[in-house]
Amino acid sequence: MIISRRRSLQTLSMAVGGLLTQPASLLAEQQPKAKKLGIALVGLGNYATNQLAPALLETQNCYLAGIVTGSPDKAKTWAEKYNIAPKNIYTYQTFDQIRNNPDIDIVYVVLPNFLHAEYTIRAAQAGKHVICEKPMAMNAEEARQMITACEKAGVQLSVGYRLYFEPHHLEMRRLAAEKTFGHVKVIESGLGFTMPGPNSWRLDKKIGGGGAIMDLGIYAIQGARRTLNLDPISVTAQAFTFDKEHFKDIYETVFWQFEFPGGTVAHCSTTYSSYVDRLYATCERGWFKLEPSFNATGAQGLTSRGVMEIPSPHYQQIAQMDAFVGAVQSKTKPEASGEEGWKEMKLIGAILQAAETGRKIQLNRGDLSLLDPK
Repeated sequence: MIISRRRSLQTLSMAVGGLLTQPASLLAEQQPKAKKLGIALVGLGNYATNQLAPALLETQNCYLAGIVTGSPDKAKTWAEKYNIAPKNIYTYQTFDQIRNNPDIDIVYVVLPNFLHAEYTIRAAQAGKHVICEKPMAMNAEEARQMITACEKAGVQLSVGYRLYFEPHHLEMRRLAAEKTFGHVKVIESGLGFTMPGPNSWRLDKKIGGGGAIMDLGIYAIQGARRTLNLDPISVTAQAFTFDKEHFKDIYETVFWQFEFPGGTVAHCSTTYSSYVDRLYATCERGWFKLEPSFNATGAQGLTSRGVMEIPSPHYQQIAQMDAFVGAVQSKTKPEASGEEGWKEMKLIGAILQAAETGRKIQLNRGDLSLLDPK
């Protein structure tokens, strides 16, 4: 096949006056290159500082063009470190002026959860495409408002789901789709760690929205949904809080069970009081897993046939952000779309309802769009 392709190119090069016989580097220079899009990070906390900003030094389709911060010290430090022009630095009071800045095409909202909807909607109204960090919103109703605002403004919306593009998770999806070990019968999906505190904003329901299920449970939901490429049809759940001094109005640990079309069951968990990071699928003729699975420092894969020989990217957000730019430029729906975030907010609501009522919650046979309030 390679030889045939080479001969075809040689024949074509003779027909067009030897154009294709030029060095590949010269040909690449002659091809029109898509404009890199500028991203402004809104909120310069740990995730923006240690993950997103370094990743933006390595992205192919976008770059760090601006920042939004309430800290003059952070503004100065970031401007010097990333060579950010003063006109591209905003405070939360001047944020809406971003509409007049052609350097900024995309706003990436990296704020505490209760501010996600507000700044996504304001960014859309300013005519900017939006990436909103997970969880998308405080609830499904807010998520729908964000989607509607972006649709009305004619801008694209994505959720910061880095693992949608991570090669180990894509391999899990492939193994399930191709039935390499037969039909997937059971999935175990869990993420948890001991929450340092007790002063973390994630423990405040009014700011974080609900503790571990909002912060980490989304990954466990995602692991099951994405591996199978299906939405669940029912959920049962159990929730526990033993340390009532630190966990007020939120659950310390949540277990839930999804039933999927085709008979697959997923047992999922999330907690703020112990460590777990695992995605495991067992099938008719073997198994495959990632452990660790969901953290940002890299996954490790293993199957009943041996190790997954897959390199881990240095920053998982590189592929995530480049893919969103591709969707913006091609005017196609992003893989990690706002609708995906809305679905997972719906599922969190169903999990909590199941835990609080002790009942199995039916999810309209896997079509979560039927729950859409529109």
